Amino acid sequence: MATRTRRSQRRTEALSRERIVEAAIELLDAAGEGGLTFRALSERLATGPGAIYWHVENKGELLDAVTDAVVADAVAGGVSGVASGATGAGGAGGEASGAAEAAEAAGAVGAVGVGGLPGAARDGIQAVALGLFDVIEEHPWLATQLATQLSRSPWGTVAPRLFESIGRQVRALGVPEDSWFTATSALMHYILGAAGQNAANRASSRALPPDVDRDQFLDTVSTAWEELDPDEYPFTRSLAPQLRGHDDREQFLAGITLILAGITVVHPPAG
Repeated sequence: MATRTRRSQRRTEALSRERIVEAAIELLDAAGEGGLTFRALSERLATGPGAIYWHVENKGELLDAVTDAVVADAVAGGVSGVASGATGAGGAGGEASGAAEAAEAAGAVGAVGVGGLPGAARDGIQAVALGLFDVIEEHPWLATQLATQLSRSPWGTVAPRLFESIGRQVRALGVPEDSWFTATSALMHYILGAAGQNAANRASSRALPPDVDRDQFLDTVSTAWEELDPDEYPFTRSLAPQLRGHDDREQFLAGITLILAGITVVHPPAG
């Protein structure tokens, strides 16, 4: 038995769980969940299925692992940014620049200083939000996996990671402890919902004919809205010019600003 175990260990020595996760992400990006099979994964890794089963038991466990890995990378900058801001340590260059980029983007839509938010917490929330927004856009399969895992297995690693990354900054805003869950959930639901819709829009835009770009598509939708019945859809008609040519990223950040402003009205930061 000991000899067999040593042989198995030698056989899988060159294949790590991390490499399997990387290859699985590549397959998901290329072909979606349907394209992620242990056979396809074995071919990509140039190994046998048995070597993969040594590290992950089934496809469900593999999907959990890839989702957690992608989310962990996405939120790392926000968590580190608020921690370094609170201590004045500065943090690593890449993480600090991620928080700085988020703060700059937030300023573009009027988020800086809204409601007297503590700067580090505000910047941390912006960084986490933008990190998730970008990674969900980059990996179209991620939105579905996040929704599945949050509803089917909230005891796994993904839900606690999301709550931790957003909740630390909610706490830093001065929100009372008995409202942490509500405030954190509101932010998380908006971030994942808006980012997921943006990813779906991007996927649809990639299916447009080659001679139709995003601006043309939005112009077509705006024109259709302008032609709606003015008695039945007066408000929607008035939105048509704003829809035409809007920036998805700025709109997303504006929503974060609104939610943060609401939180600080209900729970003003001390001092």
